[in-house]
Amino acid sequence: MQLFHSCCGKGFDGKKKEKTEPSWRVFSLKELHAATNSFNYDNKLGEGRFGSVYWGQLWDGSQIAVKRLKAWSNREEIDFAVEVEILARIRHKNLLSVRGYCAEGQERLLVYEYMPNLSLVSHLHGQHSAECLLDLTKRMKIAITCAQAIAYLHHHATPHIVHGDVRASNVLLDSELEARVTDFGYGKLMPDDAEDAAAKAKSINAYLSPECVASGKESETGDVYSFGILLLVLVSGKRPMERINPTTTRGITEWVLPLVYERKFGEIVDQRLSGEHVEEKLKKVVLVGLMCAQTEPEKRPTMSEVVEMLINESKEKITELEANPLFKNPNSSSENDRELQVPEENSDVIAEENDDHQQQQQE
Repeated sequence: MQLFHSCCGKGFDGKKKEKTEPSWRVFSLKELHAATNSFNYDNKLGEGRFGSVYWGQLWDGSQIAVKRLKAWSNREEIDFAVEVEILARIRHKNLLSVRGYCAEGQERLLVYEYMPNLSLVSHLHGQHSAECLLDLTKRMKIAITCAQAIAYLHHHATPHIVHGDVRASNVLLDSELEARVTDFGYGKLMPDDAEDAAAKAKSINAYLSPECVASGKESETGDVYSFGILLLVLVSGKRPMERINPTTTRGITEWVLPLVYERKFGEIVDQRLSGEHVEEKLKKVVLVGLMCAQTEPEKRPTMSEVVEMLINESKEKITELEANPLFKNPNSSSENDRELQVPEENSDVIAEENDDHQQQQQE
């Protein structure tokens, strides 16, 4: 679908347009059918827990991503328009806010600005992975800005919002490779039958905290856990779950923590990265990721604390992080030292999506 990228962010003279905030509005179903070629399969960007996403182009030439939510139930319906407008008011430069919606008949559709560089997954594991467009500086910026976006949802948005599905495929990249977190606040928008399907999908989500898997409930501390896994994926370039033999899978924390015990940070860092001080600069991200991904929710930092740790450049702070008992090898420490516990996996899933096509989704 190369044609989708040919004019992103540029005018007809080839010069880059200044970014403007798209206006919020209600779309007609007829308009979205025309924009997506009647939701043609060739326009499909991906499919996730809540529905399929399609590339579209409006009459004025602007490109959009349309999320077609799964079949709406006949339950006593919430006010879809009110809920979507609440989401539309959530504004942060690193959140992909809803641009508009359509609610006609049984159709419920959300409209977003199209992100030309797809998702973080496509750069780590998909079609852009061989190009290695994400250097050290870009990865550090993605880590910090995603943390700031989720912290905004938790602590500053009105109402406060739990994301519930923090993962690499929900971090989209714009034309400048700036991160935009998407798929937040969907819980109230989905009918009961779709929620059941979403709960089943959650049970095989390698980003999900053990307590969220057990309870089926989303929480701020669950978001922190998922963000910790995301940081480790971002630094290492590995998937959150990998198969090490035909019968055994290994979570990313199981692989990272023993290397941290031995201070072998160079073996954790994505081998596609090169240059001076890469290992030293990404060490902090690894440590913060593991602190977030602790099994006990009460031991995890808040997202505001995560932002502070990531932006703090002092050597004293890194030394303080390394001294945390979490990073002491239990085989050479006292019995009182706590080991990071890794939840047992009950799934053969070794990636967050079924195939690379779905990993390039606009969700």
